[in-house]
Amino acid sequence: MIDELLPETVSAAELVGDEPPAAVLLPEEEPHVARAVEKRVREFSAGRWCARRAMAGLGLPPVPVLPGPRGEPGWPDGIVGALTHCEGYAAAVVARSSEVLALGIDAEPAQPLPDGVLAAVALPGERAALPHHHDGAPPLPWDRMLFSAKESVYKAWFPMTGRPLEFEDAFLAFDPDNGTFTARLLVPGWPLGDELLTGFRGRWAVREGLVLTAVTVPAVRDGHTPPAHGSEAAAGAAR
Repeated sequence: MIDELLPETVSAAELVGDEPPAAVLLPEEEPHVARAVEKRVREFSAGRWCARRAMAGLGLPPVPVLPGPRGEPGWPDGIVGALTHCEGYAAAVVARSSEVLALGIDAEPAQPLPDGVLAAVALPGERAALPHHHDGAPPLPWDRMLFSAKESVYKAWFPMTGRPLEFEDAFLAFDPDNGTFTARLLVPGWPLGDELLTGFRGRWAVREGLVLTAVTVPAVRDGHTPPAHGSEAAAGAAR
């Protein structure tokens, strides 16, 4: 499902169900969940199973995917990627850094956010601009979509820049007809070639009871960032 939201240069793998295959962790990964609760072990294992299947799609051998200082997955040299998991679903996406600079994905249950969460993660203008209806049935959980899209933006931003990004540091808006969203950064941008990355463009979908969002930042070529997947503009870059 997640591959619908990504360009062909990205390799994706998914796992549906709560139980990953047995013995999926490599020895280097096991210490990172040695004292974790069972739920965390399942999530960690499912992500690594998906990660190795996604890397195999690029012709790469199985390698450890170790968590970084903020829990972000560590990929082999020359590879970028992202992981996501929620109850009953996990996914990984990877690409060569010569093709893609950063990836962010997120999966959430297609249900409204718990009371109080939207106010904590969304700016007043974002809440006011959320679509109130759409032709789809059942009604789409736009509050959950906003949360998921912000997660995807963060997962693309942090590994690329090493800088944190809070929920209030980007303003998101959705196009309900084209399955896209934009994220305008409210913090200083990031230099990409001759341009400055000041935002992102992503895609969203609702499939099989899940909200799915994805962000792709294309690689810089000849000093310029090429158009983002599904966009006429370069991933929100200033012109």
